[in-house]
Amino acid sequence: MKSQHLQATTLAGEVSQQYLKEETALNAIAELQDFIDMCPDAREVRKALAVKLVYQGYLYDEIQKILDVSRGSITGWKQAYEETGIDGLRLNYKGRKSYLNAKQLQEVLSWLQTKDCWELGELEYQPAFEYDVVYESKQSYYDLFSEAGISWKKTTKVNPKADENAVAGKKKEIETLLANNREEIETGKLRVLLIDECHLMWGDLSGYVWGKSDQEIAVPVVNERDKQTYYGAVDYLLGELVLKAYDAGNSKNTINYLEYLLANSPDQRLLIFWDGASYHRSKEIRGFLDSVNQSLPTEQWKIHCVRFAPNCPVQNPIEDIWLQAKTWVRRFCALIPSFSHLKWIFEWFIRHTTFDFDTLQMYGTYSKIK
Repeated sequence: MKSQHLQATTLAGEVSQQYLKEETALNAIAELQDFIDMCPDAREVRKALAVKLVYQGYLYDEIQKILDVSRGSITGWKQAYEETGIDGLRLNYKGRKSYLNAKQLQEVLSWLQTKDCWELGELEYQPAFEYDVVYESKQSYYDLFSEAGISWKKTTKVNPKADENAVAGKKKEIETLLANNREEIETGKLRVLLIDECHLMWGDLSGYVWGKSDQEIAVPVVNERDKQTYYGAVDYLLGELVLKAYDAGNSKNTINYLEYLLANSPDQRLLIFWDGASYHRSKEIRGFLDSVNQSLPTEQWKIHCVRFAPNCPVQNPIEDIWLQAKTWVRRFCALIPSFSHLKWIFEWFIRHTTFDFDTLQMYGTYSKIK
């Protein structure tokens, strides 16, 4: 009887411990997911994901393959989290160093020889994840590239049909139109939006890369079957982008998106700049604009659309936003198991970023009057 009682007591204790262990893991998973959802820094997100996967029962070898990190890094992050909680995963955690020793430096330089082109974010990750080293200045990372014989290059696409005179004339026209409406823009009565469509695919992400100085960088264009079309409108005054997903770019979806923008702009007139895509100037679009503007004089139109000069995408600053978003997504190539995950990461970046760069003010600088 005593033996049976002891066995029952032991079993009950094991069950209780297992329950507490599972409850602790569930709480940790929930806390880490909240941190991931709110964290703007991709490096912190990657660390939190690694620890979360541990609590979800993934093997360290599996996590290494998923996140492309070392076993030592995973162990260190888990230990830091268990000792100090979320603070142990932040970049300003007190255990961080700001330099590489001689051995680590040579390992990083050797690692930089393993590919022909790089993103800056990849180099930022490597010392942080492998050696817990984060430099305060980006110049330190540029110096590492230089020491490895890697220089800054750009892949470009050029449309030979672009007319420089037409582009310059259109720029002047837009600058004048905005200047003439400065008061209404800055007081919020007139909302200026630059619209474009983006087609997100697995490949076809060209832009600036770090590559070996003595080699030309070729970026293959992959025609993937999986594709997501996004309509986007960047607010010229606020630097925020209004994003909406569609199955394709066409007149029906363009009208739906314009209605969506109207609903998001109560008591405001819209001044829209976009390219000359066929579904921006179709019979359906013209009919929709006529119905919205109701024969009002031009200065009272609810939606006023202005087309850029043809064959020159650089007239629209939103092109830089699409490039930023796609470049940011590329940093997580090892983390993305499906196209739905790719879309989620892309949308997360757009919706959690306020954009502020020189080309966004290429037609003049305007400030919101409070």
